[in-house]
Amino acid sequence: MKQLHKQSIGNHRRDEEIPMGPTSQYSPKTIKHPRSINYLFREQRLLFILVGIFIGSMFFILQPTISRFGLSEPKSSSSSISRTFSAGPAHREQVSYSIPYPPHHGKVGRVPAALPRKRSRIVVTGGAGFVGSHLVDKLLDRGDDVIVIDNFFTGRKENLVHRFGNPRFELIRHDVVEPILLEVDQIYHLACPASPVHYKYNPVKTIKTNVMGTLNMLGLAKRIGARFLLTSTSEVYGDPLEHPQKETYWGNVNPIGERSCYDEGKRTAETLAMDYHRGADVEVRIARIFNTYGPRMCLDDGRVVSNFVAQAIRKQPLTVYGDGKQTRSFQYVSDLVNGLVALMESEHVGPFNLGNPGEFTMLELAEVVKETIDSSATIEFRPNTADDPHKRKPDISKAKELLNWEPKISLREGLPLMVSDFQNRILNEDEGKGFN
Repeated sequence: MKQLHKQSIGNHRRDEEIPMGPTSQYSPKTIKHPRSINYLFREQRLLFILVGIFIGSMFFILQPTISRFGLSEPKSSSSSISRTFSAGPAHREQVSYSIPYPPHHGKVGRVPAALPRKRSRIVVTGGAGFVGSHLVDKLLDRGDDVIVIDNFFTGRKENLVHRFGNPRFELIRHDVVEPILLEVDQIYHLACPASPVHYKYNPVKTIKTNVMGTLNMLGLAKRIGARFLLTSTSEVYGDPLEHPQKETYWGNVNPIGERSCYDEGKRTAETLAMDYHRGADVEVRIARIFNTYGPRMCLDDGRVVSNFVAQAIRKQPLTVYGDGKQTRSFQYVSDLVNGLVALMESEHVGPFNLGNPGEFTMLELAEVVKETIDSSATIEFRPNTADDPHKRKPDISKAKELLNWEPKISLREGLPLMVSDFQNRILNEDEGKGFN
């Protein structure tokens, strides 16, 4: 056995020492000498390679100079140049932007062009109403797609008819008390009767709109990940014991009064919004709106500015309730719309007071209306309504600091714009006399 083992080992070593023959299927191929050098020199290929490298190098060396010459513009007295470009077939509108140029000091650098703002898809509940229709105008004018939801309880198609031909506008007749499913980026929730005449006409409907309507729209915001803005009201402060009213004030509200369907309804809506924000991570914004006036208000909605203006145009006495010493603050509608958009685009939840801190008694307001419309108008005193707040004035320091917002239009500037609109509509009598 030992001999056999030694013999096998010896044979194995001899096999390792014997080189493989040329007929072996595992024999390596004969190594050929490289011909790359001969290839490069043949037919002047090396020359072409060097020329290509030279051209590429010159492009990178001269490119900054070419760019500088391309950006040079004729000298102008303005420090900015307005450029317009098309946003492409999907957008169809032109976006204008301005490129500020720094002072010339012998050297001009590249100036990056500003990118267009991303178009948003936005739903506005109550968008056929007074404030809602002005908000729709602003959103469409800046290039967004807007869907309006309204049941036309107080809203009017006439407020939006000038937008019917816009391909980025859509109107849905729907009551927010019933759920709806849409795909949007932002929700402005304005749907609710806002004047005493309207919300006292059907108080149960009013509180259902505030509670069920807000629940449905918050549920939609949660499902689709949309940002949600609630338009609350200064009425959440009730008949305030604090003056002026800050957002930290909890209010003095009668929970069983004639106005509670609106006051407590909005307070509940704020509660729901904050619960969805804390419990479901919904992006929420809350605006507390103070008295607002402007074109497209209902002619006979019971609010003091519209009442005075309509009465003066119709040559009727201006009706002042109580002694006329109760105070209000009045903001023009465009100021409010700017505040709503600033709040929606900010990163602050709120609540924020949005109003004009300029304070007027009812008698002072009546005098301004008389100066604007008819100096011969008379004043008629009537018994005050229940739970009518004695004072109302917003503290807007929070909005000034965090939103960089404050109203710009005074009562004496804004009132003539409203009067012109009311005169045209009263002349045509395109609205009824309200709820009597």
